[in-house]
Amino acid sequence: MKKILGPILVIVGLLVVAALVLIPSYNKFVTLEENINESYAQVENQLQRRLDLIPNLVETVKGFASHEKEVISDISNARAKLAGAQGPDEQSAANGELESALGRLLVVVENYPDLKANENFIQLMDSLEGTENRIGVARQDYNTEVGKYNKQVKRFPGKLTASIFGFEEKEYFQADAAASDAPKVDFGNDKD
Repeated sequence: MKKILGPILVIVGLLVVAALVLIPSYNKFVTLEENINESYAQVENQLQRRLDLIPNLVETVKGFASHEKEVISDISNARAKLAGAQGPDEQSAANGELESALGRLLVVVENYPDLKANENFIQLMDSLEGTENRIGVARQDYNTEVGKYNKQVKRFPGKLTASIFGFEEKEYFQADAAASDAPKVDFGNDKD
C-alpha cells in the first residue's frame, strides 16, 4: 500500500502545481479577451455614431449641392457597406472606403461657401469631427488590448495555457490600404 501511496501523492502534487499555474493564466486570458471585446464594442459604437450622423450631413449637402449626386451616392454606398461589415477586417476596409468618400465630400463643400456657413452643416461637421476623433481613440484602445492579449498568447506559460484552452491570436484593427490615398475629385471641368 505504501508503494502505491507515494506515486499517487506525487501525481496529486503535480496536478495541484499544474492547477496553480494554469488557473491564474486561464483567468488572465479570459480577462484580456473580455477587454478586447469591450474595446471592440466601443469601436463599433463610434462607427455607429458616425453612421447615424451621415444621413443628416448628406441631406444638408443635398440642399446646397443637388448636382453632386455621385459623391452623395458614394457616401451612401460606403455607409451601407460599413453598416453590414462584420469583424475588424471587413470594418477596416469599409471604414477606409467611407473615409475616402467623406474626404471627397469635404472637397465638394469647399466649392459651396453658403453651405460652409450654414449653421446645421457646421454643427454636423463638428459632430462628425468629434466622432472621427473618438473612432481613432477607440481603435487605438482596441489595438492596445489586442497587443496585451497577443503577448500573453506568445509568452510562457501563457503559450501553454493558450494551446491547452484554444486561445488564439486576435487581429488588430488596421487602416485600409486605400485610406492613405488622397481623395480624387473630378468636377468634369476638363479644358482640353
